Amino acid sequence: MPELARNIAARLRKFIGERRRAPRCTARVALSVSLLGPPSALHSSVARSVAGYSLDISTTGLALVVPAIRIGDHYLAGENRELRIELELPTGPIVLLGQAVRYERLDEEEAERGYLIGVNISTMSDTDRASYEAYLASLLSK
Repeated sequence: MPELARNIAARLRKFIGERRRAPRCTARVALSVSLLGPPSALHSSVARSVAGYSLDISTTGLALVVPAIRIGDHYLAGENRELRIELELPTGPIVLLGQAVRYERLDEEEAERGYLIGVNISTMSDTDRASYEAYLASLLSK
């Protein structure tokens, strides 16, 4: 059933148009996601981050897969939730900030398990941006 929904969405994009603002590249990159917010709001007894990996990346966003949608009592995809994402690029780790714009639970029968989270990138340092865009350019040139 999930494959049918993806096929329908792909066909609709042909007729309605692609809404994504930037081309995406398939890239499986290890990452960790943590929540930003006041330290008192996040309990010290719970894990502060969750490990996962990317499915695809673009200059404006990325799709990531994580095993859980929450860290403690806080949802990764909560309203106005700022996420800190550390990507392990081949050239070294980079850090970016972003907001979840959508998420869905991945079905058990799919190859991927956990939750798919679509993230819009809001901020990263100039150095990290240069590394990120160089990596993206290397994927686009393949």
